[in-house]
Amino acid sequence: MASNESPIRNSPFATRPLQNRVTPTGDIIATPHRGLFTGNRGIIHDPATKTLLKRRWSSPAWITCLCEFRGWRRPVMARRSWTELFFLDEATAFAAGHRPCFFCRRDDARRFRAAWEAGNGVSDVSAKAIDAALHRERLDQGKKRLHPLPMPLPDLPEGAMVQQGEDSFLLMHGKALLWSPAGYAASERPLENLELLTPPSTLRAIIAGYRPVVHPTALG
Repeated sequence: MASNESPIRNSPFATRPLQNRVTPTGDIIATPHRGLFTGNRGIIHDPATKTLLKRRWSSPAWITCLCEFRGWRRPVMARRSWTELFFLDEATAFAAGHRPCFFCRRDDARRFRAAWEAGNGVSDVSAKAIDAALHRERLDQGKKRLHPLPMPLPDLPEGAMVQQGEDSFLLMHGKALLWSPAGYAASERPLENLELLTPPSTLRAIIAGYRPVVHPTALG
């Protein structure tokens, strides 16, 4: 378990939103919408200004944590510690290249590791090894790596995410739902020239049985 795996309780800000919300492509934007999960990629902010540094990660351990755990509270971006990031849901975090935290989400992390092992044909894999594999799959010269679809779109599992141009889509209930910071919405546009956002090893974990948590707007 990485030393920076710690949970926080999300605290709203009365002023402008901070740049700490992660999109499915791994970009970090400013939005008032907070989402269901928090997490981090190490220290990537200046606590004096509460703004991001030029780098978008400082550790290969990209994790997804609970927003509330044991009643702990943590001021966001207030100290020289890991940078608090937020995700609409776990499907978004997976698409960006994150995994469950082995500290505050131990049971989920163990289920993810078991599914990751089953889907990728390995055993006794460490969190460090998963992080190394994800790091290769999520980045291409510092930018988000997109992958060819490994199978026809209708055969991809629920919880996977794909990209078309500038738009990200969640696959759910036989539909492709358009992602936004506020949630998901139906889309009538033709889906073509799609690329896979979810890292292939994580996709195989989903196929092997792990069910990522999705935002309520995807369940309507």
